[in-house]
Amino acid sequence: MSTKEFGPVRLEQDGPLAVLTFDAPPLNLFTEAMIDGFGAAVAELVAAPPRGVLLRAEGKVVSGGVDVHTFDGLTPEQGADLWDRWLVPIQQLEDLPCPTVFAAQGLCLTAAFEISLACDLLLASEKAKFGLVEIVVGLTPSMGGPQRLAERAGPARAKELIYTGELYDAATLASWNVVNRVLPLEGFDEAARAFARRIAEGPTKAHAATKLLVGAGVRQDPRAADAIVGEVSGPLFATEDLKNAVRSFLTDGPGKATYEGR
Repeated sequence: MSTKEFGPVRLEQDGPLAVLTFDAPPLNLFTEAMIDGFGAAVAELVAAPPRGVLLRAEGKVVSGGVDVHTFDGLTPEQGADLWDRWLVPIQQLEDLPCPTVFAAQGLCLTAAFEISLACDLLLASEKAKFGLVEIVVGLTPSMGGPQRLAERAGPARAKELIYTGELYDAATLASWNVVNRVLPLEGFDEAARAFARRIAEGPTKAHAATKLLVGAGVRQDPRAADAIVGEVSGPLFATEDLKNAVRSFLTDGPGKATYEGR
């Protein structure tokens, strides 16, 4: 397993799965160093996309949020520049041509929660709690949280969560379609890795096509997705994974194929 470190962010390659870890316990606060490390790690993934990505954090807490010292004394112009810079890795993560999974074992606030919403799937332990609590410093979440939360839960739920600044448990957010799966706390990290690895071992190019079609359907409309089906799904017939899976299906039946991401 190869490992690269970008300050408080660690990037490991575990077979087909890249594992990005926020590693500044106990609170994993988002300082400039954490954001810079996150950006550098995501840039590495963009340069050489893996077959899947798992984002996780060391310790009992995913993150206590952004270090408030970062905001002290900023002018409006400096604040706008900060958000523009911090949104870059969020969008790059979201656009990766592979499945991305975020694993939240405990408290997950502000920046970390917003990063999780840019991932394809969000796993949470039964003890995890989530919050966009920026109202305590007079802010609105500005790393993509409001719009991506509205995409999953609807605009009224997004406004409720942000206006109240309350913490929401994993079961509640699962009922809002924000959290995909709630898992036991015991063995959570191992279960999250196994889940992400299983998806990463799938047909990578087909997964990338799924992301494009779902994104077009949600952010435009289903007909917009229909319009790119040929462009997106047609090339899959040239992939080794599809050819091998079709042969496997015809020879051995369904569910026996393995994939190489080609």
